[in-house]
Amino acid sequence: MRTLSKSKLLAFRQCPKRLWLEVHQPALREDSAATQASFATGHKVGDIAQQIYDPKGEGALIDPRVEGFEEAFARTQVLLRSAFPIFEAGYKAEGALAFADVMLPVKQGGKNAWRMVEVKSSTSVKSYHREDAAVQAFVARASGVALTAIALAHIDSQWVYPGGGDYRGLLVENDLTEESFARADEVREWIAQAQRVAISKKEPQVATGLQCNDPYACGFLAHCQSQEPQAEQPLHWLPGPFGAALKKHVAQTGVTELRDVPDAVLNDRQLKVKTHTLSGAVYFNQPAAAQQLSAYKLPAYFMDFETIQFAVPIWKGTRPYQQIPFQFSVHRLSRTGKLEHREFLDLSGDDPTRAFAQALIAACGERGPIFVYNAGFEKKRISDLAEFFPDLAKALLSLNERVVDLLPIAREHFYHPDQHGSWSIKAVLPAICPDLKYADLDGVQDGGAAMDAYLEALSSQTTAARKAEIEQQLLAYCALDTRALVRLWAAFTGNTLKS
Repeated sequence: MRTLSKSKLLAFRQCPKRLWLEVHQPALREDSAATQASFATGHKVGDIAQQIYDPKGEGALIDPRVEGFEEAFARTQVLLRSAFPIFEAGYKAEGALAFADVMLPVKQGGKNAWRMVEVKSSTSVKSYHREDAAVQAFVARASGVALTAIALAHIDSQWVYPGGGDYRGLLVENDLTEESFARADEVREWIAQAQRVAISKKEPQVATGLQCNDPYACGFLAHCQSQEPQAEQPLHWLPGPFGAALKKHVAQTGVTELRDVPDAVLNDRQLKVKTHTLSGAVYFNQPAAAQQLSAYKLPAYFMDFETIQFAVPIWKGTRPYQQIPFQFSVHRLSRTGKLEHREFLDLSGDDPTRAFAQALIAACGERGPIFVYNAGFEKKRISDLAEFFPDLAKALLSLNERVVDLLPIAREHFYHPDQHGSWSIKAVLPAICPDLKYADLDGVQDGGAAMDAYLEALSSQTTAARKAEIEQQLLAYCALDTRALVRLWAAFTGNTLKS
């Protein structure tokens, strides 16, 4: 009988085919950049958890990747006879194995016992976390550990970092002891079912669906899709959310092509996507777009931010997962049609927010519309800055009063079949301005890459030459975002820009 890790059991709970592929075809797995980033975040939170639960540094860390699994299990048994914290303690029993994030010594009836803590980088307890805890508790107890309690610790998103490396309070615990212990028979059945899938020589026949991204993005999705006929104009091009009638129709018929969806179950925006996708015709009500923008006179500003968020804050006064702006681009279009550019980027590694706020106020002047794309994002960042810096609040909040969002205008008045149901600026821009291409940029071509580049620039391992290269890539990327806004505005208003 194969011994299955906790991760493989949870893969089975998501999809039997995923487990089979994890066991028999692991090379087919392709984790996205977002998935890899979440792994890195989890490791960082795990490192901080060791500081929190072992402030004196008396505990022991087990690393099965270095020590080997059998040695890790053996050393765990030795350490369980001590009275110090254990991190990544390993157990195996009844066909399953697991490594516990944190094991803390306790006394029960005068005897040594243990309390387990599973650490997650999320900001709340999810249903799949409960299954995770149930598996951990089952394997530990089945292997003979005197486990008295199990808790799940997650990040408190409202906690404010006091600085100085003091992360006490970052994690908040939720006791799952009663629930986890009560699910022993359920876990035992999961193991039995997963064992049957794992030993099968045939790949399970499971169609792709919602489970491919719930609760995790599956790295085998591309492989599974390659085994299925792909829709020419797939249903996922319809912008969400799907209404009850559409959901019911899809569930009952299994429809996959846009052309086969009845108009009656679509909302107006979805119907627009279907109609123009099938006809291949561009929809552009330019006079209506121009009328909507006619109230906003020059000079005008075009603004875009880049932000970073840390699960574990690195700057005093910031919160976990807080969106912290580190870069902006602002283009100014004068009454005479002259286009000027201002920008800000801080790669020093210091908290960039105050310098960012001051530079932004200076760049945006005192009057004139400030055009953005998806205004909620930039306006929230500006409001946050106003809260952090009361002395700048009046000037910052006055910027928000001038913000004009081009996204609703695009949604209402423009659609190109190549957008595939998306009104993101990266979908709309190629349709209106095919000469402006993010793909032509060097290195940084999207927001995710911008965050990765920023983190690389802050790393002490990054050379000065590489940091300078990153700086140029980030500046070019953000500048293209606001040049794109200028071009969209010109297309919507019918204005001709000077070359």
